[in-house]
Amino acid sequence: MNTMKLSILFLLRRNKINSRGLCPIECRITLDKQRKPFATGIFINPKNWDSSKQLTKPPNEENNYTNKQLSLIKNKINQAFLFLQVKEEPFDVNDIYNQYAGKTLAKEYKLIEYYQIYLDRLKKLVGIEIKQQTWDKFSYIKEDVSEFIKYHYKKSDMKLKDLDFNFISEFEYYSKTELKHKQVTINKALQRLKKVVKQSVINGYLDKNPFEEHKPKKVYPKIIFLTQQELDKLENHTFQSEALTRVKDCYLFCCYTGLAYKEMFELKKKDLITKPNGINWIYKEREKTERTFSVPLILPKALEIMKAYSSESEFLLPRISNQSFNRLLKEIANVLEISKNLTHHTARKTFASTVLLNNDIPIEVVSKLLGHSNISTTQEYYAELMPDKLSENLKKLKDKLK
Repeated sequence: MNTMKLSILFLLRRNKINSRGLCPIECRITLDKQRKPFATGIFINPKNWDSSKQLTKPPNEENNYTNKQLSLIKNKINQAFLFLQVKEEPFDVNDIYNQYAGKTLAKEYKLIEYYQIYLDRLKKLVGIEIKQQTWDKFSYIKEDVSEFIKYHYKKSDMKLKDLDFNFISEFEYYSKTELKHKQVTINKALQRLKKVVKQSVINGYLDKNPFEEHKPKKVYPKIIFLTQQELDKLENHTFQSEALTRVKDCYLFCCYTGLAYKEMFELKKKDLITKPNGINWIYKEREKTERTFSVPLILPKALEIMKAYSSESEFLLPRISNQSFNRLLKEIANVLEISKNLTHHTARKTFASTVLLNNDIPIEVVSKLLGHSNISTTQEYYAELMPDKLSENLKKLKDKLK
């Protein structure tokens, strides 16, 4: 925006002289070769106009008043220009005039054009309010939307005001059939697009949010976790490979604490707090939600693993990259003949299902230990895992909340 060049010029329209012999003064705003002329409503004797100095002469009460009016117009135009620059959104010479005249800006953005504006503003919040990964995800969706417009509408962009419910339905269908995305991925994409569209409504560039009528399709993903028998098999097996042993121990530690990969990888001794009753607790911020969570280190296997790796390092466990961890975990599953696609995240699912729910831990406690902000999230994910036990616990919770 700082490279934009603004020019304000007053012109005397001698061809429009009135019956009193006075001519109107016109103002012409020029922004990067774009012009916007408008009538000032000021009339003067053409003999008094000095075009080079942009004022009337000679100095007298009437001419001085006219010059002050012209100066006021110029100042208001400059203020309008500065105001639009501060907004950090694209604008043209007509927007400057509308801002000067106190009119509502009637900018008609295109969808991808506005999405890019949203991304540019969001970029400045990286490291302040959001993480780089969050910005990347919004950027990926913009590329998908752009490709969809080319595919479905046969053009590079479309007017923001033409966005309707049909667009959302067709984009969802395109994502499913052409991009081969799963419904959970499509829901995330629509969720991010919805935020961009909502902001355009707030800014007055779109009258109605088409997402108000849209409801995302419910997704109930299959939860992969180790059964008690598989967990016992893993615990009791001794690997000759040191690398496999480290992965096994780290995985088991998470099966008994519910830590996500990043939380395990960055777990330090300073994250441990010993309560007066002698029990160690992990106090840490969950990266995904940025909420502080606490997990008691009370289960014997977790304590045993933690002590086995105590060293001079500030970290509690071996540091293994996520890619290597999951690759070696697949080797472990193969050795133990566990026909499941094991990843680090399945340890967290094992903690919730086999270790907690299968041992009659109430759903509200499970929700708390997993760091879920809402108990309905826990119910939605784990309701199908242990139906008998979960139904019993939910009934107790329901009776308690009556």
